[in-house]
Amino acid sequence: MSDALLDAAESAVPVQALIEAELPGALQALGGQAAGLAEAEGFKAKAGQALKLPGADGKLARVLLGLGPKAGADGFRAAAGRLPAGDYRLEAVPEGLDATDLATAWGLGAYRYDRYKPAKEGPARLVLPEGAKGAEARAVVHACALARDMVNTPANDMGPLQMETIAREIAEQFGAAVTVVVGDDLLPEGENYPAIHAVGRAAAPHRAPRMIEIAWGEPGAPVLAIVGKGIVFDTGGLDIKPSSGMRLMKKDMGGAAHALALGRMVMALGLKVRLHVLVPVAENAIAGDAMRPGDVIASRKGLSIEIGNTDAEGRLVLADALARAAELNPALTIDMATLTGAARVALGPQVIPFFTTDDALAADLERASVEAADPLWRLPLWAGYEEALDSDIADLKNDPDGWAQAGSVTAALFLKRFAPESGAWVHLDIFAWNPKGRPGFPAGAEAQAIRALLRVLRSRFA
Repeated sequence: MSDALLDAAESAVPVQALIEAELPGALQALGGQAAGLAEAEGFKAKAGQALKLPGADGKLARVLLGLGPKAGADGFRAAAGRLPAGDYRLEAVPEGLDATDLATAWGLGAYRYDRYKPAKEGPARLVLPEGAKGAEARAVVHACALARDMVNTPANDMGPLQMETIAREIAEQFGAAVTVVVGDDLLPEGENYPAIHAVGRAAAPHRAPRMIEIAWGEPGAPVLAIVGKGIVFDTGGLDIKPSSGMRLMKKDMGGAAHALALGRMVMALGLKVRLHVLVPVAENAIAGDAMRPGDVIASRKGLSIEIGNTDAEGRLVLADALARAAELNPALTIDMATLTGAARVALGPQVIPFFTTDDALAADLERASVEAADPLWRLPLWAGYEEALDSDIADLKNDPDGWAQAGSVTAALFLKRFAPESGAWVHLDIFAWNPKGRPGFPAGAEAQAIRALLRVLRSRFA
């Protein structure tokens, strides 16, 4: 994507940001034409509204940007999605708002996906406001754009090899080490990621499953493990999805895209951690050697898993990756996955549930969620549902008994069996998608939770 944040511009349209109470005074100062246009276009300075005022030559000369009843960064994200291509500058940072947050919001709102259908015009670009930390804002905007680009790209162009290539490019950019285990090397007699192999073994040879690990930072620093589910396409396996359920399964690698994006931000901002980004990648395909309902598979931790449903495959690849994270004795482990439809039933597409037993981490995430306008909501790891995972012939099963009902909770409880016991662990059941477009949030891929997570990481490891 084109960079929507500028260090300077020869000429830029001034943007005056207003809360609703400030609108009458601003219109009076600008004169009758502005008041007439505001009335004609229903401009009330509500959050995200933008009133374009022409100059004497008829060209755009000024923008009034609504912030709603109180100042917030959301209006800047919406404005970037509404305004025509061109360069803009903020006349003043509204009181109580952070210049870097405003720039970040603008950059996020200017995103568009144009790989296959070029945009008719460039983005609305903002000159960094006074006091904004350009490197920080760009690090967040570029990482979120990477995650959205990856999720938006269809599976024919975003397979396991492409995921590996992106990981290698990120590692090279920041001087990190990367290791990749592919295909049959995942088996126990090799590097021992058997659950990842079981999920991905039915894919075509050139789309073989793999485990990707990026390592960065000083060896003595606290270990931060970031894990992301990388199912590049999910047919459901032999428990095949209906066509309606398969349509958006190109986005089932959204957790991996978010893990790579969050890891990229950690490295770009130089946080004082020993970072490990762990990305299990597979295609849940259908072929003669696909895993079957009723199979029992091994896992890296040594727990046997009965396969009740081949469409509950994401938790299987995460199990091996979380077991690898546990070997690193992390101070904090974060896993992200487009894991359950139950999470969407509970909270819809815009609010992301998270699960943790660490109350201090939960409080930090709740606070960061509000500060970053990155909606999160804690759901319980309810111990009463754990027995729904019991299997008669294996240590546990991947499809919980129906009586438990709470699908996102039981999925999190499954992952908890494999999560590190050292440090804190949090699981986020993301959606990574906007089913309905709105200004600043176009329909399609969305980066969720990682800006709130970054705030927590910066407060702990800056």
